[in-house]
Amino acid sequence: MNRIYLVLIIFYFFSVPISAQNIKSFKDCDVCPEMVVIPPGIFQMGANRIEPMRGGEMRPQGPPRNIKISEPFAAGKYEVTVGEWEAYIQDTNLSPSNCSAWGGENRTWGHTWKDPDYGIPQDSNFPVVCVSWLETKQYTQWLSEKTQENYRLLTEAEWEYIANANTKSIWPWGNDSRLICQYGNVLDIDGLGDPRIIKGSGTGNSMAAQCRDGYSTVAPVGQYKANNFGIHDTIGNVWEWTQDCSFTYYPENHTDGSAVEAEGLCEKRAVRSGGWRTRVVRNRSTFRGRDPENTSYQLFGFRIARDIR
Repeated sequence: MNRIYLVLIIFYFFSVPISAQNIKSFKDCDVCPEMVVIPPGIFQMGANRIEPMRGGEMRPQGPPRNIKISEPFAAGKYEVTVGEWEAYIQDTNLSPSNCSAWGGENRTWGHTWKDPDYGIPQDSNFPVVCVSWLETKQYTQWLSEKTQENYRLLTEAEWEYIANANTKSIWPWGNDSRLICQYGNVLDIDGLGDPRIIKGSGTGNSMAAQCRDGYSTVAPVGQYKANNFGIHDTIGNVWEWTQDCSFTYYPENHTDGSAVEAEGLCEKRAVRSGGWRTRVVRNRSTFRGRDPENTSYQLFGFRIARDIR
């Protein structure tokens, strides 16, 4: 992206009120994900909230602190799709990882991104899943070499920034959880119809949104309303890997929006967004998933970022 184009984009963001209708996007190649330029800004990351997890673990979503995003960057308008991932696999001929599906007594193994055991056919517009954090890093490296641009994973701070989209409410649309089915694919009345979602998985009927999002499992990308940055599906659909090494609490003095990294090996990477069978309270933009780098799972996909030069 040349400097003249960058200046025009920055001028556009600061001279026109931001809404999903006036956001502009671009693609660097035919098989590249569609990207949206995100303006710099300051926001409060995290929440004074702790979510109980399996095995008695308590998952903090804070401490809250102000984060400054100093430079514009580009973020994927959608989660990376099956079609985009397939183009990468065809070019590199890499073997897929062994992926697990469902949970509890219904858990199965031996799946791949081609067949994540949804029980429905998936086309090129579905978000790719069954990819580990390590595999997403290989994808962004391939995309960078292909385009001569710096593609990467979003940092955890950047992810929450684009998910909040200049709002201060619980969700990007406000505080009413009953509207969630208009903006994302989550555990809802439609999802409760699939016995694999409930039976033996630790998920109960009371955890579901009392609305219908139109899909009992995963949805093609872009089926729901975009947020104020023109980004789709940051609430639900599939969990999204980010760059950060995940620690129990945020480092309070880490406020520049860059990735948090471990000095040595990283035990777990941050995963955000929630998913199509994730209970409503965990589909908040502040909720923090955390899993090992080599995890390949039916619910895990990703969204990418690109530096603006």
